[in-house]
Amino acid sequence: MSSTWDIARVADTLLEAERSATARTSIAAEWPELDVTTAYQAQDLALRRRHERGEHTVGVKLGLTSKAKQAQMKVDEPSVAWLTDAMELDSGRPIPHGELIHPRAEPEIVFVMRDRLKGPGVTAATALAAVGSVTGGLEIIDSRFAGYGFTLPDGIADNNSSGAYATGPVAREVDGLDLALEGCLLEVDGAVVDSATGAAVLGHPAEALAFAANQLGRRGHAIEPGWVVFTGGMTNAVAVEPGARIAAHFTSLGSIVLTA
Repeated sequence: MSSTWDIARVADTLLEAERSATARTSIAAEWPELDVTTAYQAQDLALRRRHERGEHTVGVKLGLTSKAKQAQMKVDEPSVAWLTDAMELDSGRPIPHGELIHPRAEPEIVFVMRDRLKGPGVTAATALAAVGSVTGGLEIIDSRFAGYGFTLPDGIADNNSSGAYATGPVAREVDGLDLALEGCLLEVDGAVVDSATGAAVLGHPAEALAFAANQLGRRGHAIEPGWVVFTGGMTNAVAVEPGARIAAHFTSLGSIVLTA
């Protein structure tokens, strides 16, 4: 059975599942050779496919940045994936619920890069020195695997369950902010459903930025000027039902409100 799969088939299968908003079962269960290294190769190939159809890379996103999620997936480090302009939600645009399978929302601290950042050897301090500004973000994740039932390689190949994203109206310089203490309330239809601080993201979001730069560096990539970096969910991801109103309220980074 494993011989029927290769990196190209993984990338194309998941892109088609995304296009048709159709969930499927684990690929790793059918192809045990889908390990983390192979999954990143499939992810990069899928990005090239996105470029071929006119999308442009605008940033990166991290997953598994909380200790609880790492324990759940039995891993000890985050994962990194790509953001393209097709995933961005412009101001006032509703969450494209009909184009997604089972969307969930999570608030994140987002870095907007001033300088190019490439590993190896990037630390949290050198990563922050390359940041132009910080803003709040809401990411709408959407796994192509039924019931979010996937292995770590499945999730990496699936571009960390990418769906859509929005950034907030407030941009601040890094100086003067304590991002480990930056708080966020996640609200659904007017009710607060979860809260967290930036410390939920590897102790400090800058650690996530440094990890992304170093991991991408091993793959021959860099984080480019002007890109956004979504550093990982601060709270648990909550389901987005049709017609729902999702809001993230940050201590010093303003609020983001999306409707489905």
